[in-house]
Amino acid sequence: MNQRSFASAEYAMKKKRTRREKFLADMERVVPWSRLIAVIEPLYPTRGRVGRQPIGVSRMLRMYCLQQWYGLADEALEDALYDSQALRDFVGIDLSHEAVPDATTLLKFRRLLLDNDLTKALFEEINAHL
Repeated sequence: MNQRSFASAEYAMKKKRTRREKFLADMERVVPWSRLIAVIEPLYPTRGRVGRQPIGVSRMLRMYCLQQWYGLADEALEDALYDSQALRDFVGIDLSHEAVPDATTLLKFRRLLLDNDLTKALFEEINAHL
């Protein structure tokens, strides 16, 4: 069952579309998400040994992109996701069902990208797409 929260229903009924929403809609349309996910998936853990299980590649990639586009530190992105319905919608987070991934989770994802030189591979995929 995927029932909307009162907050998301109220947000959906607002009259004006913000510049942030327009930008994120454009990025949703132009970024080759499936190609980028395919670059990361072979090295991304599918399940954790103990504790919390890994968050999906798509969600983490979207969070990473938000961080780059808006120049946010890990903690700042975590706060921004709690503050902004537009950012949560872009990442696919519904606070009535789940929490925002914490800053440490994003830090580990960034390290995975850097340690495996995936940022260069992502850049090359985007260039090939363009």
